[in-house]
Amino acid sequence: MGIVQSETDTEEIEAVPVDPTDLSIVHDPAYVEALQRFCEQGGGSLDADTIASEGSWEAALAAAGAGLTAVARLKEGFGGPAVVSVRPPGHHALANRAMGFCLFNNVAIAAERLRMQGERVCVIDWDVHHGNGTQSMFYRDPGVMYISLHQFPFYPFEGGVADVGEDAGEGSTINVPLPAFTAGDVYREAFDAIAMAGLRSFKPDWVFISSGFDAHANDPLAELRLTEYDYSAMTASVVEAVPADRIVVFLEGGYHLPAIRDSLAVVARTLVGLEVEALPSTHRSPDESHRALERARLMLAPYLNA
Repeated sequence: MGIVQSETDTEEIEAVPVDPTDLSIVHDPAYVEALQRFCEQGGGSLDADTIASEGSWEAALAAAGAGLTAVARLKEGFGGPAVVSVRPPGHHALANRAMGFCLFNNVAIAAERLRMQGERVCVIDWDVHHGNGTQSMFYRDPGVMYISLHQFPFYPFEGGVADVGEDAGEGSTINVPLPAFTAGDVYREAFDAIAMAGLRSFKPDWVFISSGFDAHANDPLAELRLTEYDYSAMTASVVEAVPADRIVVFLEGGYHLPAIRDSLAVVARTLVGLEVEALPSTHRSPDESHRALERARLMLAPYLNA
């Protein structure tokens, strides 16, 4: 992980592993204990997608602690923003269950710690998969906004546009489900018109980006069609709305190494105000993508200008 201050001024920081007892701010202690025993006994398959080994316990503690370490450094005035480049990812992890390659919910742990301190956090999730774990942890919480743009229907088959939160948290969850083959034209319009409108309405103290790069056109596991420039453009929108030293980017999914490398590089450059070459995309969204965007605009309008 690192704190990026300029093209040549990047402070690399080793994550401080989270104390297992601190995981209980979002995770069931019985789950934490069971996962530790499972790993100590050699690991194996937790579900059809998620495998843990003996070393996964220490890796997961470090990944879960990375966001806390980044926030602490930024609060100390080390500048920013911060990029948390860790594995395993976290946004599918539920309070009591591993899921989708995720053991602990890294972004939720850091967000909940800040919420407990009275600060408002907006989590923007542009991973191609809906972050069902993060949503579930804050679905009734007005202090954390969760915004997700994702391929739908697709794993984990959650995140419908009607899922907007419950009780005091109604309106603090925003989902923009988009069909396969949606490209940057519609995706970025949805990001600016819906995600950024929700962020500005919420007025967060911090923005966390669950930054999976599996919506990239080259990723083999999904069917959205973003490019590096799309990620740069979305990052630029966030930087315009929030101070740079209050932005933390968490690596989530992504299964095409050059796409991850190139996309993360342009995100980092954009975070510190450096120019990114705007190469035109050859991908265009199908008509269904435009219809999905209009449905989302209509249904979410009551929550975007509160």
